[in-house]
Amino acid sequence: MITGVESFLTDDIPMIDVRSPGEYLQGHIPGAVSLPLFTDDERCQVGTTYKKVGAKEAFQMGLDFVGPKMSHFVSEGEKLSHNSQLNIYCWRGGKRSQSVGWLLQQAGLQINILQGGYRSYRQQAMQQLSEPANIVVIGGHTGSGKTEVLKQLQQHGEQILDLEGLANHRGSAFGGIGQQKQPTNEQFCNQLWERWRRLDHTRTIWIENESLCIGRVTVPEPLLAQMKKAPLFILSAPLELRVQYLIELYGTQPKEKIEAAVNKISKKLGLADTKQILDNLNKGDLVLVVNRLLKYYDKRYQYGLSRTDQTRIHSITSSHSILTWDDWTSQMTDSLIKHQYKNL
Repeated sequence: MITGVESFLTDDIPMIDVRSPGEYLQGHIPGAVSLPLFTDDERCQVGTTYKKVGAKEAFQMGLDFVGPKMSHFVSEGEKLSHNSQLNIYCWRGGKRSQSVGWLLQQAGLQINILQGGYRSYRQQAMQQLSEPANIVVIGGHTGSGKTEVLKQLQQHGEQILDLEGLANHRGSAFGGIGQQKQPTNEQFCNQLWERWRRLDHTRTIWIENESLCIGRVTVPEPLLAQMKKAPLFILSAPLELRVQYLIELYGTQPKEKIEAAVNKISKKLGLADTKQILDNLNKGDLVLVVNRLLKYYDKRYQYGLSRTDQTRIHSITSSHSILTWDDWTSQMTDSLIKHQYKNL
């Protein structure tokens, strides 16, 4: 059966991607299992034959490649299916998915094929990210606990979209330290939409303030455009708490990784500051290292904030001058919830 994107993304029906391994690695529907009809090399050969020789010859070559694999497709399809049901997609919903679908139907499975294939999935993702949602953005200087507050909001039953969590990166030159490998930009967008489509867009969706790039991936333009118009809550954490938090976050990481991150921004820091930071790092004086880096990042943040529409900005500060980190994040979470529902 041919089905649209929404019907295709049914949680209790397993999904297989029959595109080549390279296509799958570049980006796939989250949860899909790779069961390629062709290897990357076979796909290249079939495509080249189609362009240079003809469709009939390419089709025959494809049959030669697929014939010995038919038993494998059936056995794997049966293993992956649930209640004899299986969803299949390729790039355009064409011959690859239809061929595998036909074969598995002959083996007794109930098959759904994605209309328009993976391409239609991507188109719908970008379209829905453009649709208005009730977004509220959390900002603040480096080390002000934005991610921790976001997690606490989720624990309070609020909806969040953790872009840095999806990107496996915290956003600065140091953001990849201690993180898993980043997804491809395409897969980042797929994982983002998988989360986005499950949110209730009539309720508040809390998102941490981000620029276009988070490490090597980029925030989709339709979502970024919405974020730039949304209310922006600025967390004003005391400097001593920010320093403490960043030392706990990065202090146990290999020194050479911290040094490499410092060198990435050495031109912006200047030779004198770079040398001083690296000297302090080698001496193990992390308080001085973090303080000097925060001067750089705070200056950049203030510049960006000055270019932001000031009518969007709401400041959230502590009612106490001395706090533990847990007290701070808890108080910020409570303040955000109260302010949001009282004033917006």
